[in-house]
Amino acid sequence: MLTVSNISKSYPTPRGPLTVLAGVSFSLAPGEAAAVTGPSGSGKSSLLYILGALEPPSSGGVLLNGRDPFSLTSAQLATFRNQEIGFVFQDHCLLPQLSVLENVLVPTLVAKRGTQADGADMTARARELVAQVGLGERLDHRPGELSGGEKQRVAIARSLIHQPRLLLCDEPTGNLDQATAATVASLLLDLHKRLQNILIVVTHSAALGERFPVQFEMSGGRLTRTGA
Repeated sequence: MLTVSNISKSYPTPRGPLTVLAGVSFSLAPGEAAAVTGPSGSGKSSLLYILGALEPPSSGGVLLNGRDPFSLTSAQLATFRNQEIGFVFQDHCLLPQLSVLENVLVPTLVAKRGTQADGADMTARARELVAQVGLGERLDHRPGELSGGEKQRVAIARSLIHQPRLLLCDEPTGNLDQATAATVASLLLDLHKRLQNILIVVTHSAALGERFPVQFEMSGGRLTRTGA
């Protein structure tokens, strides 16, 4: 369960505090998928960074499966993000010198592994995820040999390597043409149904937002539920 309770975020400026989030509250259960739409500067990305425990709120709280990430030590928080939260950004952020399989395995390199068998299990899972995103024949290819949509599919596979409870996507189709964007959106939703995690997508695309059963709109730092 993801519970967001009255979170606000402000930044100091010479003219006084700049408020980008103002009293945002909502909850999502495992298996729910939500889209957050709104204009640039409305606070969408700031909300996503707080949900992903990349930066703390100025006030209010976030709980994921009953845990408050902002009460953890730095080391605990790094592990929490690595294990519990998956990220997909507008830019795929793949490492150009690594193969598709190696890129998907990157999050496991900073995780604690007990045995060689654990590593073998993660490699097997990575291969399975790459197959699920339709790139099973491209395991050894490097990002420079892939199309934009294929790179984003690799990024999606990478985000799921630890089977996170929460998957956050920031404009995941923003750099793609219309047809490829629709394919990537379908892939995200199909994998979400299979895994039953919590999926939140921030997007400018009304077409993408309308495909989600739960819909929010961000305006002036405030979040309003607009669909389902």
